[in-house]
Amino acid sequence: MERTTKAILLMLVTTLFTSVAQVLYKFGAEQLSFSLSGILFNGFLIGGLALYGIGAAIMIVAFRSADVSLLYPAIATSYVWVSLLSLWIFNETISFMHWIGVMVIVLGVAFVGFGSKTPEVVHGN
Repeated sequence: MERTTKAILLMLVTTLFTSVAQVLYKFGAEQLSFSLSGILFNGFLIGGLALYGIGAAIMIVAFRSADVSLLYPAIATSYVWVSLLSLWIFNETISFMHWIGVMVIVLGVAFVGFGSKTPEVVHGN
């Protein structure tokens, strides 16, 4: 598998980790008591932080293999994951316009990815 493809897949895995972390934050926020022990011993918040840390480590590995301008837009796919997880786990209602927005994000990420495959490179002055 090509290095750039692996890097893109790693970024998608990063977005999965960080999206699940956001769901854990939501669970943690519902149980939150605003005291030091309430925060330090909130398993959902700690789990979310751990997943964000793992996601950051995976992102760093991905950045070794491809350009930031190619990889970073893939972070926007977290909107897709969070929308799906919210629908599935929290039974949230997601509007038609929300899904249109998510599809626009997906198309934008795809355009960035396909655009990076052209040999033409534009550099600033």
